[in-house]
Amino acid sequence: MITEREQIIAIVDNDCFMKSDAAILLEGDGFNRFPKAVDLYNKGLVEKIVFSGNIIDKAYGSYPFEEVRPHIINAGVPEKDIIHENKSQHTRQQAVEVVKMAIERGWKKLVLVASPEHQYRAYLTFLREVIDSKSGIVIYNTPARNLNWFVNDGWGIRFERLAAEFERIEKYSQMGHLANAKEVIEYQKWKEALLNE
Repeated sequence: MITEREQIIAIVDNDCFMKSDAAILLEGDGFNRFPKAVDLYNKGLVEKIVFSGNIIDKAYGSYPFEEVRPHIINAGVPEKDIIHENKSQHTRQQAVEVVKMAIERGWKKLVLVASPEHQYRAYLTFLREVIDSKSGIVIYNTPARNLNWFVNDGWGIRFERLAAEFERIEKYSQMGHLANAKEVIEYQKWKEALLNE
């Protein structure tokens, strides 16, 4: 029998997808995440890019919005379609602020863009907020791809950060901050039913 962790990994890594209102680009991992959000925008799969986060800690890979924005614009995204969610200082706050923004703007579908090792915890955190808000928002997983697992990018080796992410998942799950495997499965069934309507 597979574990709950393996169930979550399988779903997050192989998520379904539909055109969405916005790509939620989570701050972190230097300049490694924004190309995925830009690619989604340039393919017409999202209408906006929301850069979520307001931490400046380059030693940890958290580059400020002001440094990432020019790269997004140079890659073809008009400034009018780039939004900065500038209140959050960590993943849970990102989930709270982004879901609140989506509700206020009437957005129903969001694409979550993080790095592969962070995508699991990010998704579980955002899903917890979506469920608790009873917003009916659909979240799709599209982590940044083609990133090195065993190269030190200046803030650690991605493969080693993966273990730390699963430790955080255990910790924050016990605090009630993350969706559980049963909720992930039920939510995925609901999302896939939407595809077939």
